[in-house]
Parts: sequence; structure tokens; C-alpha cells
Amino acid sequence: MLTTDLAMNRVRAGRVEPLAINPADKNYLEMANDLIAIFSEHGGERRAELDRELDEYVGTDTDYRILRGLIKLLLDQCEFETASAVLPSEIRRALFLKARQHHPVSVSEATRAQLIQEAAGELSCSIEVIETSLYADLFENQRLVSFNEMDGRALLDRYNLAQAQALFYRSTEMQLRIEPQTAAGFRRVFDAIKAYRLIHTITGSPARGYEVRLDGPVSMFHQSQKYGIQMAVFLPALLLCQGWRMTAEIVLKQGKRARFELDSRTTQLRSHYLDDVSYKPALEEKLLTNWAKSESAWQLATGKEVIDLGACAFIPDFIISHADGRMFYLELLGFWTPRYLDERIKEFARAGFTHYLLAVSDELRGSREKPLSLPANVIAYKSALAPSAIRAVLETLG
Repeated sequence: MLTTDLAMNRVRAGRVEPLAINPADKNYLEMANDLIAIFSEHGGERRAELDRELDEYVGTDTDYRILRGLIKLLLDQCEFETASAVLPSEIRRALFLKARQHHPVSVSEATRAQLIQEAAGELSCSIEVIETSLYADLFENQRLVSFNEMDGRALLDRYNLAQAQALFYRSTEMQLRIEPQTAAGFRRVFDAIKAYRLIHTITGSPARGYEVRLDGPVSMFHQSQKYGIQMAVFLPALLLCQGWRMTAEIVLKQGKRARFELDSRTTQLRSHYLDDVSYKPALEEKLLTNWAKSESAWQLATGKEVIDLGACAFIPDFIISHADGRMFYLELLGFWTPRYLDERIKEFARAGFTHYLLAVSDELRGSREKPLSLPANVIAYKSALAPSAIRAVLETLG
């Protein structure tokens, strides 16, 4: 994605729009293809050499920010590694220790060659390895080992999407209106929201459609940068869904605010995600795996329901059932705050719904303040959610 200094937008009549470029424009396509070719040609070379050629290409071009934005997106598709048969830190350690024996070290080539030869012997490598790998782990000396190449049109589409994503770094909230559609269509949108661990409140019904409020990073007191990225990467997943209309409030410079509006009929923004937004985060996959390894009368299954609580809706991640007929619904909350958790618990209380469990991670708490107490239905954990902890709560609830 783009950094804030490369993001560009315009504001008109209280609305903000990302500055997009025409992906079919001949000049921009040529620019994109040139940059892709530069990256492709520098496979295996030092990052400094790639940066040097990119700097020469950019030069004093009037489209400097666009070029730098395209380069940032291409760098996101790169993997750089330290290429050395011996750890550079080990080479430096050996050389510096030997240099102490010759204090004060002479700048003569003879002394330098002697030290390098002694270090090569100690580390069982060649003199060439010592000389070329001494600082191979520095940022500029890392080598390009892989590049996920794309075509010019795909890069320009990615650029336009990234400009829209950057707006969400400064969002206070996002409102989604989801039109009446099939149960699978509703669940597709909700799965995307939950996959990116966004703080959300859902009201409505299948017949009327749903209103979803998503907290933005500006509304958080802690982990706002990390949460802002999550909201930004949610946008390509949302673009794969149908029947929605979005309004987001964005904080601009000097504290001014503007609306960013978008709907599922947009053609200007194209998602680069695969046509599947229902994947399970690693935590959920791990819980399923660990649950299956242990024997228990409780069975864990993936939730596929949207439960109507009257004024709001509940989308559990799992259904936990017992052979004696007992059943509970488990939701793994993503980012959360004590206030948000309290509101969720009150929603269940108003609906008279008691067969639920909420699991909250301390690592995803979006406020520095901790809740004073947690009800029995809430399970707090650090980074790993143990099946034994869930079963203990289930037995307590009866």
C-alpha cells in the first residue's frame, strides 16, 4: 500500500475522492511497464543498484509522486535477503577481534590483507567471501531474490485502489448499507468484516437489509496504525461483495472532515484479491486443529449463521455442541475496546440470549485501559486460545 506522503486526494463540497489515473492511458501504461522491467532486470542484484536505476528513471519528472507511488507498490511485491555464505556479523566479529591484536591498526594494504586472510582461515571460507560479505546485511546491500511480477494495467489498477485505501488511515468510522440479498451474500460481507478483525456493530434483518458501523482507526486510543492498515486491506475484499453502499468519515488536514462514498457498482476501483473473502484467519484454523487433537464431548464446528437478536445481529465464528443437546455460539472478537465489549454484552442481555461466548485477545485491545471485570461468557487470552480454556467456561456456564 501507499504511505501517507504518496497519497493524493481532492475535496469538493464536503466529499473527498482519491486522485485516480486512467489505467488505459498510453503514457501511464508505458511508465508502469518500464518500472516493472527495471525490477525484473535486477533479480539477484543489490538493492542499491535497483534504487540507483529507479532514481535515474524518475529524475525530475513532473509525475514524481505517481512514479514513487508505483515504485512503492512494486517494492511491496519484492523479497530482499542477505546473500552470504557466512553471517556478516560473524565476519565482522572475527575481523574486529583480530584487528585488536594489531592496535593501532595500520592502514597499509599488507596489514589489511593479513587480517582478511586470518579471518578467512578461522571461518573456513574464501578471502572473496570475507570481502564481499562484510556488510552484506546492510539495507542497501541486500539482494532481490524474488519479485511477484504483474502487467502494467494491473499495476495502475493497484495504484488507484491504493489511493482509496490510504483514505482509511484517517477514518473515524465507516457505515455500510447492505441491500437485501441471499443468506450467502450477507455472510460473504460479514465474513470479510470479521476476517480483517474490524470493530463492528450490525443492525437490521434479512428482509430489510443490514446497517453495519465499523469503527475507524482515528476512534481508537491504541494500535490505531495497525488497525488503520486492517481497514485499508478490507477494501479490496469489500469490492468482491455485492449489494452494498459505503460512507466513510475521513479526517483531513487541520482537522477538517469529509465523506468518502462508494458502492458495489463502482468500476473505477478493481480488487486484486482472489474471488474469495471467506478465508479463516490463522487463529481460527489453529483452534479447529487443536480442538480435533483432544478428546471431548463438546464438538466444534464452523459457524455459518446470522443470528437475529432483534435490534442487532450476531455472526458467530463457531458452534459448540454437546452430545446431551447443549449448544453455545462462539465469536472470536478482533480489535476491541472495553466500551465496545460492554455494548456487545448489553446487546445479548437485551435480547435474552445467553448461549454465547466471546473470546478477546489482549494483543488486539484497542484501548490502553483494561476492563474492570469480565462476565463468565467472556474468555480473555494473550495470543493463543486454548480449547481447554473454552471447555472450562462451558462447564461453568452449564
